[in-house]
Amino acid sequence: MKIGLYFGTFNPIHIGHLIIANHMAEHSGLDQVWMVVTPHNPHKQKSSLLDDYHRFHMVHLATEDYPKIKPSDIEFKLPQPNYTVNTLAHLQEKFPNHEFCLIMGEDNLNSLHKWKNYEMILQNHDIFVYPRAASGEIDPQFVSHPKIHRVGAPILELSSTFIRESIKTGKNIRPMLPHKVWEYIDHNLFYRK
Repeated sequence: MKIGLYFGTFNPIHIGHLIIANHMAEHSGLDQVWMVVTPHNPHKQKSSLLDDYHRFHMVHLATEDYPKIKPSDIEFKLPQPNYTVNTLAHLQEKFPNHEFCLIMGEDNLNSLHKWKNYEMILQNHDIFVYPRAASGEIDPQFVSHPKIHRVGAPILELSSTFIRESIKTGKNIRPMLPHKVWEYIDHNLFYRK
């Protein structure tokens, strides 16, 4: 089975994430997309990060009606700080019959050369890249790399940061979130302060 791994803090998961995940599941030759909830990205401030369990639960709520999209908390069990290369090795060992690929935006592709052991990742795993409105010039080594596949997914400029800030200022952001996720955030009064 060919699994696409879509990593993110999903703080919170929103319709943009779902649209990308579903597009990859339906139009890229992947059998499933696993939404890998990251406990803490070494490049992001932790202060505004909702508890791991709540973010994972929201991904579960958002994906339960999509049989090809699964939530994953695999990184919660790995030593921190964790790197993608370690997660891939762990998954390959745990699920030897699956082929794991990465899903990322063009903006992340531009910083791939800064990732730990990125050469090993590229050697062993395909990368499916979706377009971003402002991604800059693509590093020439990645333009025609045989392991990098560009997928013409919809471009959505929607961010979890924007959603959190809008909730804090009392704006209605319901259309931007899966209904059950909005209900969960509203019920728990998340992102209000």
